[in-house]
Amino acid sequence: MKNINRKFKYILPAAAMSLALGFSSCVKDLDTVPLDEKELVADVVFGSQIDAYESNLAKIYAGLAIGGNGGSDSDQDVVGIDGGSQASFLRVMWNMQELASDIAHCCWNDDGIPDFNNLTWTSSNLFLKGYYFRLFYEINLCNSFLKETTAEELSGKGCSEQDIAVINNFRGEAKFIRALMYMYALDFFRNVPFVTEENKLGENPEQIQAKDLYDFVEKQLLESAEEMADPKPGFSDSYGHANKAAAWAALSRLYLNAKVYTGVEKYTECITYCQKIIDAGYKLEPVYGDMFRADNDQSLEMIMPVRYEGDQTMTWGGMTAILCWGSEKYTTETNAKGGWNGVRAKSSFLDVFEREENHESDQRMAMLRLDGTTSSEIKDEATFKNNGIPVTKFYNVYKDGTLPPSAEAYVDFPLFRLGEIYLNIAEALLRTNNEVDALKYINALHERAGIQSPIDALTLDYLLDERGRETFYEAQRRTDLIRFDKYTSGYNWPWKGGVAEGKDVPAYYSVYPIPSDEIGSNLNLKQNDGYSAK
Repeated sequence: MKNINRKFKYILPAAAMSLALGFSSCVKDLDTVPLDEKELVADVVFGSQIDAYESNLAKIYAGLAIGGNGGSDSDQDVVGIDGGSQASFLRVMWNMQELASDIAHCCWNDDGIPDFNNLTWTSSNLFLKGYYFRLFYEINLCNSFLKETTAEELSGKGCSEQDIAVINNFRGEAKFIRALMYMYALDFFRNVPFVTEENKLGENPEQIQAKDLYDFVEKQLLESAEEMADPKPGFSDSYGHANKAAAWAALSRLYLNAKVYTGVEKYTECITYCQKIIDAGYKLEPVYGDMFRADNDQSLEMIMPVRYEGDQTMTWGGMTAILCWGSEKYTTETNAKGGWNGVRAKSSFLDVFEREENHESDQRMAMLRLDGTTSSEIKDEATFKNNGIPVTKFYNVYKDGTLPPSAEAYVDFPLFRLGEIYLNIAEALLRTNNEVDALKYINALHERAGIQSPIDALTLDYLLDERGRETFYEAQRRTDLIRFDKYTSGYNWPWKGGVAEGKDVPAYYSVYPIPSDEIGSNLNLKQNDGYSAK
C-alpha cells in the first residue's frame, strides 16, 4: 500500500506556479496566475536551496493530476474555464480519446461533450480549449524550470555541487514532461505554436509544422533518457518521477505513430525502445485487474503513473472522474466517492470482445457489466437507463480487498505500462513481417487475461481489437484507430457522425482544431484544414 510520507508532494505556493514564460493566449484569454508586486520573482523562488527546485518540479507533475493549487481544483491553473473538468489533463484527454471512438459514450449535455460522442466538434469546443491550454501551461512551467537551471544560472545562484547534480537530474525530468506535452500536442493538434525557454516574455510564438515538431520531441526524449535516473520497477522513494524507462516508453509510442505524423515508418526504432523496457525488469501484473487498483504503485508493470493520493490530490478531473462517472450501482464495489451515471461503453466495444473466439474466459471482458443493463445499445443519448454497458475497470480498493483511508481516489493512472509496450512491440514486429515473435507478446497478454488457448496467427485487424481489449479506458483508442486507418471512414460505431447507426465523417476530423481563441490572438497561426478560425 502507498506510504503517504514518501509521496511526491503536490501542493505548492502560487508564486512558484506563476513563473511560467509568457505565452500569448495563456496571459490573455486564459490567464495563468499573473505576477504582481507582492509575488516572488525567479531569483528568490529558485535561489540556492534545493527545496525550491523540488517544489517547482512537483508543480509540473501536479498539473498532470489536478487542476490547481488547492483542493478540488481551487486556485486553478487555467483561469476562465473549469479547471477540474474542462482543463484537466487526464479527464479531457480521456474524452478526446475514448468518447471520440468506438469505446465509450457520455449522456451528459455539457457544452462540448456531444461533440466527442458524434465527432462533430469545432474550434470553439470548451474542452479542446481547456486541454490545449493545459498542455501549454505545462510546457511553460517546464520552460521556466529549464531556463532557471542551466549550469550558468545554478552557479550564479550559489548552489552546491551536490545539489547541482540532483537538479540536473530534475532538468531531465522537466525536459521529458515538456517533450511529452508536445507529443500530445502533435497527436491531437499537429501544427501548434512552438515555445521554449528561449522565447521572450509576451512574444507570439511561431507555428511549427508536424514534421519539425516530431523531430524536436524525438530529440528531447532521447536527451532526457540520458539525463534521468535508471529504471526502478516497482515502488521506491523515486516512484512518480519519470526515469529512463518513461522516455523509452514515450519513444516507442512516438515511433509507432511516426508514419501518421511524418509519413515515414519507424517500426524498427519502436522495437528497440520496447526491448529496452522489457530488458529493464518490468513485469506484467499477474492479475489484469490488479493493475487498476489503489495499490498499483507497487506493480512491476507500472512505468509512468499519474499519481493520486486521496484528499491530498482532490480533483473533479483525473481518476475521480474515471471512478465516478460510471453506474451508481457499482459505487460501493469500486469505492468511488459517487456514481455519476454519465458514461457507458458502446455496443461496438462489446463487439471488439466478442470477435475474440475465447472471449468468455477473458477477465478483461468481465469489466463490461452486462448485468447492469438490459440493452447494450445506446438508444437514447439523453439518458442511460438501460442504455449502454456500465464498466468497472478501475477500483479504489487494494488488491487484498481492503479500502484506502477514504473514497477519494488513490488509484494511480497508468500513463505508460508494460502491457502497452507488449502491444507496441507486437505491432511493430508484425508490421515488419515478424509474426512469430509478435505472437509471443500477444499470447502473454492473453495468458494474463485468463485465455488459455494461444493463438497461432496474427493480423493487423486482430491486433487493433487486442489493443482495445487490453488498453480500454486508458485514453489511447482514437490514436490507435487513426494509425490503423479506421477512424473517419471505413469503420463506424453508434452515434459517430451524429446518427444512431454511425456514419463516415470528413477526413479532417482525424486532427483536432486549434482553439479559436488562440487563432484570434496569435496572427502567426493558421487553423488546421477543414476548420473555421471561429
